[in-house]
Amino acid sequence: MRKVFTMASVALLSLSLVTGCGTTAAPKAAEVIKVGGDLELSGGTAMFGQAAEKAIKLAFDQQNAKGGVLGGKKLEYVSADNKSDAGESTASATKLASQDKVVAILGPMTSGDTLAAAQVVTDSKVPLITPTGTADKVTVENGQVKPWIFRACFIDPFQGQVAANFASDNLKLKKAALFIDQKGDYSKGLAAAFEENFKKSGGQIVAKEQYVAGSDKDFRATLTRIKAANPDVVFVPGYYQEVGLIVKQAREMQMNQVFLGGDGWGSPQLVDVAGKAPLDNTYYVNHGAMDDPGMAQFIKDFKAKYNADPDTFAALGYDAANMLIKAIESAGSTDSEKLRSALENTKGFQGVSGMLTVDPKTHNPVKSAAILQFKDGKSVFMTKINPK
Repeated sequence: MRKVFTMASVALLSLSLVTGCGTTAAPKAAEVIKVGGDLELSGGTAMFGQAAEKAIKLAFDQQNAKGGVLGGKKLEYVSADNKSDAGESTASATKLASQDKVVAILGPMTSGDTLAAAQVVTDSKVPLITPTGTADKVTVENGQVKPWIFRACFIDPFQGQVAANFASDNLKLKKAALFIDQKGDYSKGLAAAFEENFKKSGGQIVAKEQYVAGSDKDFRATLTRIKAANPDVVFVPGYYQEVGLIVKQAREMQMNQVFLGGDGWGSPQLVDVAGKAPLDNTYYVNHGAMDDPGMAQFIKDFKAKYNADPDTFAALGYDAANMLIKAIESAGSTDSEKLRSALENTKGFQGVSGMLTVDPKTHNPVKSAAILQFKDGKSVFMTKINPK
């Protein structure tokens, strides 16, 4: 009996030592704050989601290394792949909100996938921050702000206006053609804003053509019609996969006009698809420039962790993560309503892509845009445009 008692005592003592040691015991559920990522990790826009997820993890690792949030609670990232598909985005948001019980969701990256998740987070009262969902109706529809949706990026009407003004005021171009993804909210929103503002500046739209992203690969027939209209500039508000092919095929057809686009061009893969030389005399609107001094520390940290250079999508993912971290600290809680209110009242947040203040009436950040130019296959900062 003495031997049994002694062994039992040793076992109890060992158990108490294990549970009392912070290095071996698993964190209690209350010590962890779960944040979901509804991101495009596969499919047509996987480059965007993969870049953002790496940056989000970097931001959380850095915050956890500082002691976490709310007095020592650790941030735990829960990943969900929406496969660059609207239906999958809805399913991912449902899983994150109902099963994983996350306090907030970061992503999706595209406007269409973000819109697909909107009703889920609204019904669940889970704040969502899209790093790059730029369509106007992502946060506002029928004049009403969507209370649970936020973003770290400027909106399509603003970048469409910036592109149009740059074409007319800086490049002194008078005739434009539009080449639009007929199924893309992002593409149609940018095109509408570009057309409105280009016309206001005295410009003329001489051609308007469409393609279908994800299925069209040969654009020569449509480019032939655009070429016949003889525009000074071709505005292609699309994503890098199609844009690369369009520009490459246009140059093969001896179309030497300026090609201009939006932030969907901002992937290193664009150069791989188009080639260096075809991208000469092309420009695009973006949320920042990687050669901006404000990006330096982020680039250094990202490269140290992943042995790769980040892009703008990574920078905006990083900003979205840190917006959420700031909101949690400002709210002093992960209560959904308090967190929503803190995001809505974000002011003077210094992200790596620039300083922003959230407009509480629209949930859109007020921030600058950059114009980048391709030179020898590399995007180079040209100028910064401030909101009016």
